[in-house]
Amino acid sequence: MNNLNYITYQSFPAFTANSIQTMANIKYLIRNQVNVSLYFPLREKTSSQNLDELKKFYSIEEEFKAYGVQHNLPFGQFKMFNRTFFLISHLIWSYTTVKTIANEKPESEFFFTRSDWVFYFLSKQNRKVIFECHQYTKIRKIIINLALKKKTSKIIFLNTHLKKDYEEKYPLGDNFLVLHNGVDIENFSEMTKKNNFELVFIGKLKRFNNSRNIDFLVKSLTFLDNKYTMKIVGATKAEIQELETIAVSLGVQNRLKVLESVSYKNVPNQLSSSSIGILINSKLNTHSTKYTSPLKYFEYLAAGLKVIAVDYPSHRDLPYSENIEYYDENSLESFISAVKRLEKNNASRLGEVSPISLDTRAKKIINFLEI
Repeated sequence: MNNLNYITYQSFPAFTANSIQTMANIKYLIRNQVNVSLYFPLREKTSSQNLDELKKFYSIEEEFKAYGVQHNLPFGQFKMFNRTFFLISHLIWSYTTVKTIANEKPESEFFFTRSDWVFYFLSKQNRKVIFECHQYTKIRKIIINLALKKKTSKIIFLNTHLKKDYEEKYPLGDNFLVLHNGVDIENFSEMTKKNNFELVFIGKLKRFNNSRNIDFLVKSLTFLDNKYTMKIVGATKAEIQELETIAVSLGVQNRLKVLESVSYKNVPNQLSSSSIGILINSKLNTHSTKYTSPLKYFEYLAAGLKVIAVDYPSHRDLPYSENIEYYDENSLESFISAVKRLEKNNASRLGEVSPISLDTRAKKIINFLEI
């Protein structure tokens, strides 16, 4: 088995989509005969390197090594200047961690990261490294350009818009790959009978501290036929109370169910009763409108759901996007029309799910890194 060192400035365990994505990918890298060691900062009170705890939290049986690296840095210690402290802490942690780990590892070993600074410092040492890019920033654009001067450095873009925006200024050559997210399809092997008129949204109700406009979905129930119900999974207790209050004021409380976050393994159970999955975000953040490749979308497909999405370039770029019904942001009329179009189309939207599986994704990563 080949050794892969996954160094990332993320927190574990956590209910965040980014930590779930990392762990799910590690699971299938291991299944494809890759020896994985995970390095991450102990920057939260809940952070833990206890392997049994991590495996239980993320429902992983595969064996890997987990190393929590000390994080005696300002990010997470103060409520003010969060972004500034994040940038400083991220840079310092990446430099010291890479310096320590790279010196311990032979030249033959591979590295994988979601951290631009980790990518940069590993590239400076001519290590074999892949950076998985999920967002665009001006600083990151410069870092990537410097790192990609090394032939041993490669990059995975989450969608084509990310690749194009970086490519506008700096040529990428052939050391890049566009690769969307995927889904752990084995969790979806047994699905119960669906309610043809239940819509579902699953995930955090806020992104980058901005609302995903979930109250818009609640309002839509007042314009949909009474046969339609809606389930929202991933709310905090305060958000549950807020949405339930809105539902009562609109008279749709009997058609709305709002639940807290569930474990990744329990997602299929929550989707099993629904027939339509919703993709919704706010246009306040460019990542949402152009760069996202949401895990929930692939979960919806694996669960056999039809999909309705706010009309953003990021959603148009998704695999099988030709099967999505789109609606205009904040337009109840457009949303209702999209739901009605889905009601008329009873055909299965996706046949073979293996192309969107994490196993397929892991194989592409391995081939790209040339492990």
